[in-house]
Amino acid sequence: MKAGSGNTVILCFHGYGETADYFAFLTRLLPPEQYTLVAVDLPFHGKTVWIEGFAFLPADLQKITQLILEQSAVTPGQKIILMGFSLGGRMALQLYQTMPASIHKLVLMAPDGLKVNSWYWLATQTKVGNKFFAFTMKKPGWFFGLLRLMNKLKLVNSSIFKFVNYYIGDPEVRRLLYSRWTTLRKIKPSLPVIKNYIRENKTAVRLVYGKHDRIILSSVGEKFKTGIEEQCTLTVISSGHQVLHEKHGEEIIQALLY
Repeated sequence: MKAGSGNTVILCFHGYGETADYFAFLTRLLPPEQYTLVAVDLPFHGKTVWIEGFAFLPADLQKITQLILEQSAVTPGQKIILMGFSLGGRMALQLYQTMPASIHKLVLMAPDGLKVNSWYWLATQTKVGNKFFAFTMKKPGWFFGLLRLMNKLKLVNSSIFKFVNYYIGDPEVRRLLYSRWTTLRKIKPSLPVIKNYIRENKTAVRLVYGKHDRIILSSVGEKFKTGIEEQCTLTVISSGHQVLHEKHGEEIIQALLY
């Protein structure tokens, strides 16, 4: 998706299970003569057809991004803002790591990538874990039982329970979950490297979290902010995990423009 013709480019990465269209409401809030908004569909999302197997590398992300920018008539020297929500935050962080000098600002909304989830690590970064993950996605009965027990014992909060239950309750959704998690497993931004680049390039960073989010907590952002306080601001808004929503448009625009 592309909208606007301004000199400042906002390159957007959506959350898990979403598409580029989730950023469409921003086109009604931004002056089109000042901003060009470009949003992409990640592998196994939206209109993107991914036929390269279960491997999407940082080099692929950079190459595809550069191609998209070229096709969008973005020229060297134009300001680029990277915006990412949830999973898209991890994409934005990884892309920033590969081209920090080209990025004017990072706007990360409830971003993945600032903390390694132990379940995700086990399922995607180990051979045994990935095989077990594949088996579970085909025969999830045992996992449903364990999840219900953990929720009953209050070892898993209700938000996490509902979130996970939704994403493994349907065979096609489970197939996509395996494909997406496994394919994007190599996107692992290095936070120490990124923070050094932020300081060196004086890159502005805007973190936006939901006050009622139980999936990705603002405390993770506070930890990331340590050492880059001069460049980074963190805002907590009245929202759950779905920070990327038209009703939060004003807060998002604030993060983009200031």
